[in-house]
Amino acid sequence: MGIKIFNPTSDGRRGMTGYDFSEITKTEPEKALTMKLKRSSARNNYGRITMRHQGGGSKKLYRIIDFKRNKFDVDAKVAAIEYDPYRTSRIALIHYIDGLKAYILAPIGLTVGDTVTSSEKADIKPGNCLQLKNIPVGTTIHNIELRPGKGGQVCRGAGASAVLVAKDEKYCQVRMPSGEVKQVLTVCRASIGQVGNTDNENINLGKAGRNRWRGIRPSVRGMHMNPVDHPLGGGEGVGKGHHPVTPWGQPCKGYKTRNSKRTNFSIVKRRK
Repeated sequence: MGIKIFNPTSDGRRGMTGYDFSEITKTEPEKALTMKLKRSSARNNYGRITMRHQGGGSKKLYRIIDFKRNKFDVDAKVAAIEYDPYRTSRIALIHYIDGLKAYILAPIGLTVGDTVTSSEKADIKPGNCLQLKNIPVGTTIHNIELRPGKGGQVCRGAGASAVLVAKDEKYCQVRMPSGEVKQVLTVCRASIGQVGNTDNENINLGKAGRNRWRGIRPSVRGMHMNPVDHPLGGGEGVGKGHHPVTPWGQPCKGYKTRNSKRTNFSIVKRRK
């Protein structure tokens, strides 16, 4: 994929970049594999905001992605590479030889006409899905399960990948994109390769309106609010010297909030 650069015909266009969509081979989604998601604009059943800066955005259909890859030992042919408005990565439409169709995440190197499979005897090539115990050490993987049969939960965004660094009888050690080394059960499944659309991190939106199209509303700094609205608000003139906190007084920017003791055992090496 390449990046498209716009002519500086306005302040919004100056510096703006976008996708050239050269890898997309099909523009309309498979109707049977789409559904409409209800949007709540981050309001709960009382109508109160539970997450700020969300609302609006263009209408879009959700593509049903097969994260579990539980159709075993059946070959599937890649029919198309498509755009997905709900994720940064591209998706691949695959046709199984028995007629079933499904969407999977499209890794780097997967093209139309390739064959993918989910099997314990599958080749180590992009798009195939295996249990971790059957994947060689040093292999780049994505869409990794954390619980057997639950489906891939880790490394699903554009350009994301992890590396299988060690194996024993019960657990495998996987180096996550953050640098953290985590141990995962050997019977968990993962797909081979790195998620495609690696240029996503180089896209420059160029203007605020492009964020609004995505359903992201404007955010206001706390120091520009009133004291009733934020701990950093108010003051005569510019007030500096405060510790950064959330509107509810929780320290942020470096303050550790992790409290999941249940999964502490799985962390072999922390990212810091």
